[in-house]
Amino acid sequence: MTDPFPPERPEFEDNSPAARASAGPGASKKEADGPGWERSTLERLMFATLAEQRATRRWRTFTRLAWLTFFAFLVWTLLYRGGPSSADKSLPHTAVIEIKGEIADGADASAEFVVAAMRAAFEDVGAQAVVLLINSPGGSPVQAGIINDEVVRLRAKHKKPVYAVVEESCASAAYYIAAGADRIFVDKASIVGSIGVLMDGFGFTGLLDKLGVERRLLTAGENKGFLDPFSPQTEQQRTYAQTMLNQIHRQFIDVVKAGRGKRLKETPELFSGLFWTGQQAVELGLADQLGNLDFVAREIVKAEELVDYTRRENVAEKLAKRFGAAMGEGAVRALKSVPSLR
Repeated sequence: MTDPFPPERPEFEDNSPAARASAGPGASKKEADGPGWERSTLERLMFATLAEQRATRRWRTFTRLAWLTFFAFLVWTLLYRGGPSSADKSLPHTAVIEIKGEIADGADASAEFVVAAMRAAFEDVGAQAVVLLINSPGGSPVQAGIINDEVVRLRAKHKKPVYAVVEESCASAAYYIAAGADRIFVDKASIVGSIGVLMDGFGFTGLLDKLGVERRLLTAGENKGFLDPFSPQTEQQRTYAQTMLNQIHRQFIDVVKAGRGKRLKETPELFSGLFWTGQQAVELGLADQLGNLDFVAREIVKAEELVDYTRRENVAEKLAKRFGAAMGEGAVRALKSVPSLR
């Protein structure tokens, strides 16, 4: 017989996680067995899927932005070579060009970079003077000669003074460049001079004989194997090399005399390849006075604002040289001797 008064049921049943938690451990089984559990499960799956999609979109956006930033930086490094650091170059300032490390083709202190920097500095109306900030043991006489010629030419063309400021060292090819400046400033402990030329190499003929190794060198031309480290050097070849070195040394001496003029106090050792401290260099007339970059800008140029015009290789170029053609460059240089002012 049907009960005329069935128990009352709530019009709305709360199936939220909080309600299920308050209902006790038996609520899960009741929910699974009760009506509407399929809808609740689908809703939870749908919300979980949406949350996962949002997280994926955020990560994809972040990754794309990171790659975009990386490629923008890469493009910048490929195109940027350094240059003037002042926003307004029309204001009075002292133009600074660094000559540091080995003076050689392909280096930061190459004629290509230094000459380009000098031209930019001389052409700026705000540059009151050009300072060559030097810290170099020397290098190629060809590169140094090109830079020295441009120093003399640009100085005469633009009527602007050029000063050389020496930090730790200004030796050999570096001094070749400095000799073209109006005045040379040094620290009392700087290393200055080394006016000479050398050509270095190795001879392995005795070692090969001891090892029982025969050198087989075929040439067309009796002097084509000149300076080959595995072949004996003849007296004729030695005389020829010495004549060439003497000629380059004479060119070096002429440049120094033309640049320093009557300020030089010539002694038998002055052009012998010796080097001196900055204080001794002043006494010998190789330098003019003691002073650093700030002193020259403040007291000599009267323009304390410094603007760096130095041109440098960018990161991409350095990496390409390091991992590309430069891999074989060391081996080639080890077997090849060239005149070097250092």
